[in-house]
Order: sequence, then structure tokens, then C-alpha cells
Amino acid sequence: MRSTWLAQGIWSTDLRRPGLGAPVSDRISRQGAPSRYDVAMLKDRVALISGAATGIGEAVARLFASQGAHTFILDRDLAGCRKVAESIVSAGGAATAFGGDVRRRQDIAAWVEGAISASGRIDVLINNAGVYPRQAFLEMSEAQWDEMQDINLKSMFHAAQLVLPHMVARRAGKVVNISSVTFHVGMALLTHYVASKGGVIGLTRSLAREMGEYNIHVNCITPGAIKVDAEAKVVTAEQVQAWMASQCLQRRILPIDIARVCLFLSSELSDGMTGQTLNVDGGWVMH
Repeated sequence: MRSTWLAQGIWSTDLRRPGLGAPVSDRISRQGAPSRYDVAMLKDRVALISGAATGIGEAVARLFASQGAHTFILDRDLAGCRKVAESIVSAGGAATAFGGDVRRRQDIAAWVEGAISASGRIDVLINNAGVYPRQAFLEMSEAQWDEMQDINLKSMFHAAQLVLPHMVARRAGKVVNISSVTFHVGMALLTHYVASKGGVIGLTRSLAREMGEYNIHVNCITPGAIKVDAEAKVVTAEQVQAWMASQCLQRRILPIDIARVCLFLSSELSDGMTGQTLNVDGGWVMH
């Protein structure tokens, strides 16, 4: 399978099989998901996933591709995003990686336009990109506050405004926004983060009201304390143990746990739901 660099820092894997001229997405359509799955729940769907070089976004991209979706993944870490796309394609899935900063509308536009140019439609949008640096509120600068809102919340405004017109035209679509359990509990040193994640829930509910007449479903997930590689940089082992003690399930919640709920919200299984927030935290918060 041939791979090529495209303009604007985009990595793409050539979707045409040597000699046969059939796109990988066609091959998945005919053969279904990899053998470990009985049914391809997202067969032939086109899914956009932000923040997909690591963590939750990577898990969503891998799971969706295994379920027959063509994934268009975006991350500011182009090299990491490229590795995920290559791995997906090597496993028989379909993926195209884009490098971009979600604070820049033009970068999101290139991602959306790339998906439309390649596939002609968008079925699923997973707004996952986010950051969570700690900072005491009284020492927080305006620039730190603004950066958090721009990455965690305003990026979803940009993505939704650019994707939804395509979904409205087809009168179909699924949008999943990733918020945080911290909105339900509040958390010291994360005032700017919790405020941004509360905004994500408000955005979800209001968009669901506006988009319902077009058969577009907009839902939200509030992940708990997810075990990811970057965790060690911001939390201590003692904090992890305290989180575990607060959960009903005495194990770490993993990116795949969130990815499976994204799959549910992106498939026909959730067709009767919109405007909802699903908490996936091992039973830390109940509401």
C-alpha cells in the first residue's frame, strides 16, 4: 500500500490497493469488520475524530476502523497521528491523518474538506481534543484561561459549524462531544478546565435542540479518571489511589471504555437519544 505526503501538513494513506484499484473502504464494505467482530457497526460510515494521536481519541479511531468506518483523524502531533493511521491501515482498516491546531479554524476546515473531498459526506463527528494543565485560580493568567477555552470548547464550535451543514444536507448525523466528570464534582486547580467542560455540556444540549429536526443526534460523554500515558506528568500515585477509592469499580477506566460508549452513540443503537450526557467513570459520580 502506497503512502504519500500531501499539502498543509496532512498525512494520508493511499486508499487504492496495488493492482486491483479498489479502495480499502470498499474492501471493508465487502468483507465486514475484522474477524474478531461479528457485525461491523459502522460499516461504510465516515467518522471525524479530533485529538486522535493518543489516549481516548486513538482508542476511538482504532475501534471505529475495526467496525468498518473510514476514520479521518486530527491531532497537532502529526507524527503521532500518522503512526495511528498507519497502524489502522496495516490492520485492514481505513484512516487518513491530518496535522492541525484545533484553535485554528482553517486547520479544522482543511480536515473537514479533506473528508468531504475523499468520501463525499460525514456521518460521525467525535469532538475529543482537549488539554488539562493544572493552575491555581488566583495565579491564573487571562492567557491560560483563554487557551483552555479555545482548545476545549471553542474548537467544538468551529468543528460543529463546519461539519453540521453537511449533516443537515443529508438529514442525518451523529455528534459526540467529550466533556469530563469534573464538571459534576468540581476540582481544585482546574477551574478553567471544569468551566470549559461545563460549556461542552451546554453546547451539546443546545445543539441537540437545534439539530433534532434534521435527524442529527448530539450527545456527550463525561469520562472519569482515564489511564493515559500523559497522566504521570500531572498526577501522583496517591491521587490515583484516591480516585480508585471513590469508584465503585475497583479498576482503572481505560480509553477503550470511552471508545465503546462513543461507538454506541455513533451507531443505530442510540437512535432514540440526543442531548444526553453519559457518565463513564467507574461509578465515581451518580446523578
